[in-house]
Amino acid sequence: MTTGSRSASPLSFGLANRVRYRLSEHVRQEIERRRIPLTLLEAVLEKPGQIVPSRGAAKAYQSKCEIGGKMFLLRVIVDHSVYPAVLVTAYRRTKIEKYWGKP
Repeated sequence: MTTGSRSASPLSFGLANRVRYRLSEHVRQEIERRRIPLTLLEAVLEKPGQIVPSRGAAKAYQSKCEIGGKMFLLRVIVDHSVYPAVLVTAYRRTKIEKYWGKP
């Protein structure tokens, strides 16, 4: 999969401020619609509680987070088939145990 048709912008991380991920237009719309703070999204990518397989080359970076006083599982789906990797979507779930991978 390529990002040629995807509108994506860089998201920088780390001391060297290197671009390692790109935000798809879809993920931008979804984090706004779902009221997921970009800082929380960045925190999950920087230090995920787990990284589990998703579809194809995509992986789900996930962490247990408190949003508005309630615990959620925040999942960020990342497509690693391109460089830099593209953030495909992000969402939160209340059924944490359903999505939390078992070692």
